[in-house]
Amino acid sequence: MTLKISVPATSANLGPGFDSVGLAVSLYLTIEILEPSDMWHIDHELGDDVPSDTRNLLLETALQVAPDLVPHQIKMTSDIPLARGLGSSSSVIVAGIELANQLGQLDLSDDKKLAIATQIEGHPDNVAPAIFGNLVVASTRDDKTCHVMTCMPETGLLAFIPNYELKTSDSRRVLPSEFAYKTAVAASSVANVAIAALFSGDMVLAGKMLEEDLFHEQYRGKLVPEFAAIRKIGHDEGAYATYLSGAGPTVMVMAEKNKIAQLKQKISAEQFAGDLVELAVDTTGIHIGN
Repeated sequence: MTLKISVPATSANLGPGFDSVGLAVSLYLTIEILEPSDMWHIDHELGDDVPSDTRNLLLETALQVAPDLVPHQIKMTSDIPLARGLGSSSSVIVAGIELANQLGQLDLSDDKKLAIATQIEGHPDNVAPAIFGNLVVASTRDDKTCHVMTCMPETGLLAFIPNYELKTSDSRRVLPSEFAYKTAVAASSVANVAIAALFSGDMVLAGKMLEEDLFHEQYRGKLVPEFAAIRKIGHDEGAYATYLSGAGPTVMVMAEKNKIAQLKQKISAEQFAGDLVELAVDTTGIHIGN
């Protein structure tokens, strides 16, 4: 019997929630566990750069969790674009942990899955919402990860996904190695109010705070030439916020749902090279089915 594992894409940081806040969104990685085999093989159409054997991140992760798994044939499909700031690698890591959990009958709790995923990924902002769905705030210190999940206040989501890649390692190089004390206090105060506003359902205030990030967007925004223009359109059309998704280059716009069509029209008129995709908040996280 075929077993399917589905994991959502994620949009991390949400402005000042650097490396700690993430939102699950409606693009998906799906793997189907097929028949046992003499060796592992992944059938996919993700390009020649994505391995089909145990070098694939999916299997690397699964075998790190449970080295003695019986090899299977796997089918992998994904509409999460690679290296675009939508958690493509995190979704694979989470799927790999769930693959090990299912085949190895490990009975892992969601908290244990998060601990493993964070250890592999390095920070929890993408892997946490991929596991739990919704909006997740998480922190990792001394190898201990704490998280809080809540329902995202109602909002429309419009993602501009550029044609070019921006790897996290490259976008981290433009960040400062340290902040002055006063800057750090100001940056964290913005993040605190942003999270409080999201949890209280005040999207107007939350959006204002998301755009006042001091941690990363002023540095990474220069790597995404479309960012400033899309944010201006957002302001003109009354959007809640425009922010870099994860490390970029995807630009996410949050707005009332009845404003998304007009925003889409205005951004499309700029003829930027990329895809403009209307998304929804995923409220499920990992989904297991037949």
